[in-house]
Amino acid sequence: MQRTTLLPLLGLTGLLAACGGSSTDASSTTSSSATVVVEPVIDPGDGGDYGPVIDPAEFVDVIDNPYLPLTAGSRWVYEGDDGNGLERIEVVVTGDRRQVMGVSTWIVQDTVTVDGVVVEDTFDYFAQDREGNVWYFGEDSREFEDGVAVNAEGSWEGGIDGALPGIAMPADPRVGDSYRQEFDPGNAEDLGEILDVGVSRATATADHTDVVVTEDWSPLAPEIVEEKWYARGVGNVRSTHTAGETGTVELVEFTPGV
Repeated sequence: MQRTTLLPLLGLTGLLAACGGSSTDASSTTSSSATVVVEPVIDPGDGGDYGPVIDPAEFVDVIDNPYLPLTAGSRWVYEGDDGNGLERIEVVVTGDRRQVMGVSTWIVQDTVTVDGVVVEDTFDYFAQDREGNVWYFGEDSREFEDGVAVNAEGSWEGGIDGALPGIAMPADPRVGDSYRQEFDPGNAEDLGEILDVGVSRATATADHTDVVVTEDWSPLAPEIVEEKWYARGVGNVRSTHTAGETGTVELVEFTPGV
């Protein structure tokens, strides 16, 4: 096993391939009767043997990765059309903390509305290690219908029932790096890959000159692929489905924290 401090030295794929832990295969999905093999869009290179060592002493009190800065009070607002109406997503770094696997994580609230009606409200847990990698430690998510919470599907927390944290943004993103973003077998298995770095991209409200482009995919929904843009000093500025579903949301408002 490798410690989180070795991430930049080994590369993310190298680290995750070296880790031992719970077993699942990014290239297969299971049904009640048989295993159906699908060609992975993203292969983290660990063969399903994932078990990062989480040492609380290797984490810091801030999240200042330039491509995913999460400072208390920061607020992002995204808008787009999800096919059912105007989708609006408001993301706020609350300033509250939660201990997960001994690490003091920052709580980020993510509220989704469609035509002004709340359809999902999520509290995500993030922390940054000494090398600058931003880790995703879990989420408490609720879906709503007619103003009433109807389920908590997708919720998970590192260290509980075999769930483990993953990487939300590498310290030194490099084209071709692939990594697990979350790991709760059968529930949350998102993967990411770096497609481009240091590129210019324009959204409806701003031109960005230093952008990391990622691709997200999960073996639990293998037909769906999403591309995201992360701008230096801002964070995520655009998310769009490139396969399986349609829809794009873009950043329309950003207020940095203090």
